Amino acid sequence: MKLGTFAMPLHPASRPLVDIIKENTEKIILADQLGFEEAWIGEHFSCVTEPVTSPMMFLASLIPQTKNIKFGTGVIALPNHHPAIVAGEAALFDHMSQGRFIFGVGPGGLASDMELFDNLDADVRNERMAESISTILKIWSQDPPYDIPGKHWPIKITDMIIPELGVGYMGKPFQKPHPPIALSSMSPDSGSVAYAAKRGWIPVTANFTPESTVIGHWKKYVEGCEAAGREPTGKDWTVARNILIGESDAQAEDWLLDPKGSNYFYFDYLWEVLKRADYTIVAKPDINMKDEDVTVEDIIKASVIYGSSKTVAEKINSLRERSGQFGTLLMAALDGSGDNLERERQSMRRLAQEVRPLLAA
Repeated sequence: MKLGTFAMPLHPASRPLVDIIKENTEKIILADQLGFEEAWIGEHFSCVTEPVTSPMMFLASLIPQTKNIKFGTGVIALPNHHPAIVAGEAALFDHMSQGRFIFGVGPGGLASDMELFDNLDADVRNERMAESISTILKIWSQDPPYDIPGKHWPIKITDMIIPELGVGYMGKPFQKPHPPIALSSMSPDSGSVAYAAKRGWIPVTANFTPESTVIGHWKKYVEGCEAAGREPTGKDWTVARNILIGESDAQAEDWLLDPKGSNYFYFDYLWEVLKRADYTIVAKPDINMKDEDVTVEDIIKASVIYGSSKTVAEKINSLRERSGQFGTLLMAALDGSGDNLERERQSMRRLAQEVRPLLAA
């Protein structure tokens, strides 16, 4: 099983952006040194607690600072971008990283970004999402002339083409026919998982969902693989989780439920955002619970893998037995304020150096 790290990233609004960039940069460098295979970063335009507006720009700075780790966009919200710009920037990043790139896409999940880009209508947003990825793949698959119809972004270069000068040609990715495409999912029994599996893309299960959602996503993954006529091995399914590893189970639980702890901040913030968006089903430990009966502690215990290295290995194995053998585990990167940064670094080291050998055994 491959290991990776995923950052929304989520930090208190009071923290300077320069410090957040430095912290997340250092975490990905450490992940590369520890043998993590992937590093994913999110995209948000209108939220100072989730402040990375361009994951590819941020990750480009890490290409020369790392050796092996692959970079994933988690995710580019396609309805918010012109597909020709995304196609060009993603192809460029793929060359800059010499193929260390996973093209993660999605419809977007932050309501203020949807309002900013006039994408509040879910049907229109999904329509734009489908049109965008279709257009990007067509751009990458052909040379000019380009005449790609579209309701939202028709693409056309038919007259201003000078073959001998390369004018009118759009860049192709380094990886052929294109970088691996990943599609994120967070809803229970999400159809996006089946769709991604059917297309041969990488389904990614969000870290803030309870284990019941992971189990439900496996069923959808199997459904998609069977529709495509291929074996559901799980190797191309990615699951993200919050992971906290202490010297003992007791220490890990103390860290987990610490009101100043990064997991507490993370889920307290997320639960408030989901309540205001009327989308609490995503994080509820039990979808039948009333919102007013759900506590942050309930969500944390249902969504975080925590304990000693031995206990964490047992919990990961148990989850894979109940859900399916996902091929990549992404450890969520959290805020490093106070004692949290060292706790997170210790958890990363233990996951790579102590838990992974136990999983392999």
